Amino acid sequence: MNAAHLSLAEHAARLRRRELTAVALVDACAQNHARTEHRLNAYKTWDGARARTSAEAVDTLLDQGRDLGPLMGLPVSVKDLYGVPGLPVFAGSDEALPEAWQAAGPLVARLQRQLGIVVGKTHTVEFAFGGLGVNVHWGTPRNPWSHDEHRVPGGSSAGAGVSLVQGSALLALGTDTAGSVRVPASMTGQVGLKTTVGRWPLEGIVPLSPSLDTAGLLTRTVEDLAYAFAALDPEHCEHQGLPAPAPVRLQGLRVGVPTNHFWDDIDLSIAAAVEAAIDRLAQAGAQVVRLTLPHCEEAFDIFCRGGLAASELAAYLDLHFPHKVDRLDPVVRDRVRWAEQVSSVEYLRRKVVLQRCGAGAARVFDEVDVLLTPTVPASPPRLADIGTVETYAPANMKAMRNTAISNLFGWCALTIPVGLDTNRMPVGLQLMGPPHAEARLIGIALGIESLIGQGHALLGAPDLS
Repeated sequence: MNAAHLSLAEHAARLRRRELTAVALVDACAQNHARTEHRLNAYKTWDGARARTSAEAVDTLLDQGRDLGPLMGLPVSVKDLYGVPGLPVFAGSDEALPEAWQAAGPLVARLQRQLGIVVGKTHTVEFAFGGLGVNVHWGTPRNPWSHDEHRVPGGSSAGAGVSLVQGSALLALGTDTAGSVRVPASMTGQVGLKTTVGRWPLEGIVPLSPSLDTAGLLTRTVEDLAYAFAALDPEHCEHQGLPAPAPVRLQGLRVGVPTNHFWDDIDLSIAAAVEAAIDRLAQAGAQVVRLTLPHCEEAFDIFCRGGLAASELAAYLDLHFPHKVDRLDPVVRDRVRWAEQVSSVEYLRRKVVLQRCGAGAARVFDEVDVLLTPTVPASPPRLADIGTVETYAPANMKAMRNTAISNLFGWCALTIPVGLDTNRMPVGLQLMGPPHAEARLIGIALGIESLIGQGHALLGAPDLS
């Protein structure tokens, strides 16, 4: 097997057998970064020197037979909302946040206790408030699949998916409030998991919307996602014998395919790629059920009017960084200022309505095991085509239209690659499940991946020259 396609588990096994050193692994990532970063712009802060020092320490411990956990020695990129000791946090803004934000929260601490190696902090949309990945302060990362044009990578975890395609990291930490893990994962041909609100602690992560924020993972394959999820999930960490998610049998699986909302105004080539994957599932014995998912339009209407995130970010900035508001990226600033006009009564009404919508829609899981939809209904736009607030706004809303529903309903969700669209850009298939069904959802995704193939086999490789 091509070493670039080795799974996290295979890399970990080779490290422990001493067939591979952590230094060699980090050096390979650093070489990939040095070769392509000038074009791709995945990182706000690259921490190669410290990463190599950490790798040397990992090799010393492994030579002594000491094993600190599944992620030991594996290179990881971290979205620049997370605190990582010794690295500045910009949160996509024009200046670093106070040093206190560098403290590691529970998720990064869990990674570092296992001696997972943080190679750097990846770019984010300013304060994570956007789905396309743009940033006026530090530049928008380039989607690696678009060689001749600068197409966006998706956001707000803009550099996360790029870092995996670049080969500078084997695992990426992101956050997801309305699709900020799944949109960039879909647009860059990766796998992305949005966890249920509250499953993973958010301390040590700059907030956008405490009501909706979730920590998440981007990986190259579902196999890698299952490995990383088991390594970082609190439930798995507290019960060491709990196995990683295993593939779910597809025969007899009840697959719900909503016919409303998710397919409206969709790129025909994206629809075709997703339908082809659904057909493969049916051929494998899954029971495909076409249905109407209730409450999508009601919830999405609230989202289009700012949802909860706009008001919560406006309040956060007013309390902690009022001086930053005038300097915000215009595509963020306008929505923050507009949210200041939303009354407390309207904000609380929205919360109640969204809770009701989520509970009502969740009854669908009495009839089906999982919901499948396209992840993003449009091809990643060219950066030149969204250069104004007026052109950006509709493209941004469309990018998050399908992913936002699981956030608004309080569910978990993930995306896997299933093909390329007519622009030769990756297409994602979204899987949605009820709250705290992550392990089951990953198991279903493993079953699908074993049927249709992993991303690198399905999509090929982009031209990174």
